[in-house]
Amino acid sequence: MAKPSHREKILTEGLKVVHERGFAGASVRDIVQAAGVPQGSFTNHFVSKEAFGLEIIDLYFDSTRQMVGQTLRNTSLSPIARVQAYVDFHKGALECAMHKGCLFGNFTAESTEHSEPIRARLVEIYDWLTDIICGCLDEAIQAGALPRDFNSRQVALFIIASVQGAVLLAKAQRHTAALESFSTILATNVLR
Repeated sequence: MAKPSHREKILTEGLKVVHERGFAGASVRDIVQAAGVPQGSFTNHFVSKEAFGLEIIDLYFDSTRQMVGQTLRNTSLSPIARVQAYVDFHKGALECAMHKGCLFGNFTAESTEHSEPIRARLVEIYDWLTDIICGCLDEAIQAGALPRDFNSRQVALFIIASVQGAVLLAKAQRHTAALESFSTILATNVLR
């Protein structure tokens, strides 16, 4: 098995550092130190910290795609159960790393005013997630589990916004009460 390249080390270890400290709080020195590579390696592989940020967003997105495969695209579950599984996944993830939150939400709160490319990439990701949730809700409508006049697009946006907000709140409060409350309201009032 080949040893990981400096670039791979910077990305994988840099993702951890940024997720732990925030994008602004993680210096290039912190990133290369965590990767165990010379500082010049960073500029050899990334034209800027912003370019590096975009790449770690995409690296994190790879794990998001896997989670979506297990939840929103898991056809062994009913469409509503898939949406609920997506929300509940975040509770489990927070219990493992409460102080980190969601990298997308962290970048949204921290970087969208300073980087148009990062803002645009996050919007693409949120749109992708919204489309998948909307698809699940449309399936639920077709199956008769939700009323015909149910606004799946509006509710999908509500779910994305609520999950991100609840995760940020959980990160600040150091408990999952906000996400648990949202999950309950979603199940008992919205998706019925």
